[in-house]
Amino acid sequence: MPLTSASAPYGVDPSGNPLDRYGLSRPVWLLGWVSFFTDTASEMVYPLLPLFLTRVLGAGPMSLGVIEGVAEAANSVLKVVSGWLADRSGTPKRLVLAGYGLSSLIRPLIAIVTAWPQVLALRFADRLGKGIRTSPRDAMLAGLAPPDRRGRVYGFHRAMDHAGAVAGPLVASAYLYFHHDAYRSLFAWTLVPGLIVILILVRVPEQRRERVVTRQEVRGARARPTRRFALAVSVILIFSLGNASDAFLLLRLGDLGVASVWIPLLWSALHVVKMTSSVVGGALSDRVGRRAMIALGWLWYAAIYAAFGFFSELRIVIAIFLGYGLYFGLTEGVEKAWVADMAPADARGMAFGIYNAALGAGGLAASLLFGVIWTRVSPRAAFLTGASLALIASVLLYLAFPDAQHSRDQR
Repeated sequence: MPLTSASAPYGVDPSGNPLDRYGLSRPVWLLGWVSFFTDTASEMVYPLLPLFLTRVLGAGPMSLGVIEGVAEAANSVLKVVSGWLADRSGTPKRLVLAGYGLSSLIRPLIAIVTAWPQVLALRFADRLGKGIRTSPRDAMLAGLAPPDRRGRVYGFHRAMDHAGAVAGPLVASAYLYFHHDAYRSLFAWTLVPGLIVILILVRVPEQRRERVVTRQEVRGARARPTRRFALAVSVILIFSLGNASDAFLLLRLGDLGVASVWIPLLWSALHVVKMTSSVVGGALSDRVGRRAMIALGWLWYAAIYAAFGFFSELRIVIAIFLGYGLYFGLTEGVEKAWVADMAPADARGMAFGIYNAALGAGGLAASLLFGVIWTRVSPRAAFLTGASLALIASVLLYLAFPDAQHSRDQR
């Protein structure tokens, strides 16, 4: 039974869970810690995977491309399917638990592989877990977020994710400092945060739809949001075509003289910027509107990419790299809150699946395009192409949603 305002002085979320002074409920905090420990474990492995493949298994660069390409393709497709299943079943927690559990138990097995095809199979299974859990989890968060605090909830969740991305490389670096090149034992230790994730998830309450929505209500609720949602995803897809893998930024730093030993530390520092800005950006979108924050983030992205193309002095480029983290704070959580605003409650899983799949497909195409331009023309041309697409998407966002200036696009 939902708590009253007397027993919950800061209010309750749509599921009846009391809010704390930060406007977050206990299940939101639990899901935040789940993301923190998951990303900690993942980032203990991911930055070291190229070295492990080449130095320990004797594989070539092509193997890394095959592994990541296949893994991300499966991830994108499953986000749509799992979102649809979450809506159909009305019990997204089961899919969330299955997805996190699969990744948590599969990831440590990289410690015992003897050939790169085995890494391919394990990374494929790991990304399957991510594909299974992402859309249902985002739908769960939508059900736990008061309409006027959705930006804050998603911003907080992204911040916890980035906090894990800060902790993971630091833990890995400290471990390898005392245990030189002990990749296998390090990978095995990722079982610990994985088990913590499962234990936390068990304590997250299941969300169930308590009544059946009539066909007339479904028609009325979905007519307008569906059109707006399709238009929003189309504009986001255009932006994502210029949003190439961050590996190119690291490559740019290396080409300009940053020693490899400093790359993991800069990567962690970038996630510190992402973490702090995500909380602020998400909360601001609840006040000034989603469109304004997303457009600001895309314009900032265009400026950063253009700067990467024009500047080559190392100190300036490092400052630009760290400034890049603000783009994530202005857009990541805000875009998810916008999806939750537009999607009807019984179709949020599918909506998040389509949104996440669009980001995955656009990012894959962007990386291929970026690599071709980088190789055949120049790095400057590649970065300017990304900046141009971000500018185009920003203009289209304002043209496509002229009525969104003073609203959050809430249903």
